[in-house]
Amino acid sequence: MSDSHEFEADESLPTEHEHWPLRPALLALLGLAAGLTVYFLLGDEPYYRHTPTALTLALAATVTVTAGLIGFTSERRLWWASLAFSAVMGVMAGAVVWWNGGPDQWSGGDGWRTFSLFLGIIIAAPLFQAARDAVAFEGRPRFPYASVHDHAWTNVVLWGACWAFVGVTALLSVLLAQLFHLIKIDILRDLLEKSWFWHALIGTAFGGALGMLREQDKVVHLLQRVVAMVLAVLAPVLAIGLILFVLALPFTGLGALWEATSATTPLLLSCCVGSLILANAVIGNAPDQERRFPALKYGAMGLGLVMLPMAVIAAIATGLRIGQYGFTPDRLWALTFVVIACAYGLAYLVSLLRGRLDWAEKARPANLNLAFGLCAIALLLATPLISFNAISTRDQVARLESGKIAPDKFDWRALAFEFGQAGRDALERLKTSPNAAIKAKAIEVAKVENRWDIQEPDRSHVQREQMTKNLRVLPDGTAIPDALRDVLVQDEPCYGWKCTLMIQPDGKEALLLTDSCFEQPRPSNGRANEKIAVGNYCGLAARYMLIGGKWSTGERGSITAAELKAKANGYAQGQIEVRPVQRRQVFVGGQPVGDAFE
Repeated sequence: MSDSHEFEADESLPTEHEHWPLRPALLALLGLAAGLTVYFLLGDEPYYRHTPTALTLALAATVTVTAGLIGFTSERRLWWASLAFSAVMGVMAGAVVWWNGGPDQWSGGDGWRTFSLFLGIIIAAPLFQAARDAVAFEGRPRFPYASVHDHAWTNVVLWGACWAFVGVTALLSVLLAQLFHLIKIDILRDLLEKSWFWHALIGTAFGGALGMLREQDKVVHLLQRVVAMVLAVLAPVLAIGLILFVLALPFTGLGALWEATSATTPLLLSCCVGSLILANAVIGNAPDQERRFPALKYGAMGLGLVMLPMAVIAAIATGLRIGQYGFTPDRLWALTFVVIACAYGLAYLVSLLRGRLDWAEKARPANLNLAFGLCAIALLLATPLISFNAISTRDQVARLESGKIAPDKFDWRALAFEFGQAGRDALERLKTSPNAAIKAKAIEVAKVENRWDIQEPDRSHVQREQMTKNLRVLPDGTAIPDALRDVLVQDEPCYGWKCTLMIQPDGKEALLLTDSCFEQPRPSNGRANEKIAVGNYCGLAARYMLIGGKWSTGERGSITAAELKAKANGYAQGQIEVRPVQRRQVFVGGQPVGDAFE
């Protein structure tokens, strides 16, 4: 079957659902029941006083996911299929949460497991809805792209609209509570102070809003088209920016990206996600819904073109960071997202090469295939079957035992508290290490009960290198005293931006200024003397003084007991006067900067 024939069949499926007058009431009651059930499971004690067990969290996840999916997927036709799907997904979500253990067993990266679980559920829902609709109208399960795409966008719009309704409901409740409080009726105000009432209110409002909106298919589809159109308009804007970014890289080089590897990957992946969303807003769910306006069409093609280069750069940045510092759960999650981004980027590039101006016909089936793969991967990674903690532990311990990283620079805090049970087991094994330094440190760390009691690894060499790149010293050629350099490294004043340090002739005082405060002005009306507002931080960034052989900031003054007593007596007796004093102030280009000082 050709792609075009497939999409003609897709378009024949109805986009509106059978009217069900009881749906709003039923979903409001379901939301009420789910909210109260979650409350009774978790209670109203804050987490720092009462930590829920893995079982209670699993039950809460089962109830929440089941109720939510019933609300989004239930139809009068084949209602039992929606109930079965929702129950299966809810039980699976609860099992995954229970499998991952309670909060006391959570470790670094477990938040991404939760994200992965709900990502898999979010993708599975429209796939089920499309298959159910195909069974209802054609008698056999299929996954038409138009139906899958329509259900996915509808679910997103419903989710946002329902939470907006919940927010309005909460604001109205607070307003009415305060209004009745004026006439000494505090029933609603007292209820708003109860945790169970908020659970019930949020559940009922969300369920009721979902039921009402799902009874208004035409309104929801109109809202969906408006959202898609607004996003589509942004496609050429983002495309131009990303294309210019990629074209500028050969001239600027990649050095700046590698210097900021901790920020490079998240930014590039965010651009890939944005490109994916905006491109799909343009191509629509079928040929007749594709935006044909040239700027939008070519903008979407530009986004499809730059996704793979952006993903490859993110992959290189992640690889460099892993090569420098080894595996951690967060870096493994970043690597996972990079691989997914590369898969989407490659699929879109192939679609462009094969389809050219009609690339959307190739991209739609690619989207569907990638959705199945992403759903399976997300649900798999939500379980402990693939343990990023264990992989990270093996890698970091191997680096430690091989001598690649010294014991004093090793991240013992992460091993003890962020790598889960695998990290704790490795810590126990290291207590018997033949290396005396490793053994002593492992024994010391194993006794610690609070992660904050473990000193962070010494990364002063990294901070020192970064500061050296960003710091200009005046007068030119002046050497920074080692003791002052240590203080600067500790304070990190120039860790993320460029600064200038002016050392005074006597060598006992140094003034630090931030370069960004002295950029060339850009007056809006072209007048050279126009007043331009600047923040208070654009004065003197810091003042360092050599006192008693030690460098410290000049603002950290002190007062003796005798001076304090004299001030107190003089104040009580009214001995207050104004005297002229001679003070100093920094001047840059003949203009005063910051406040005066002694």
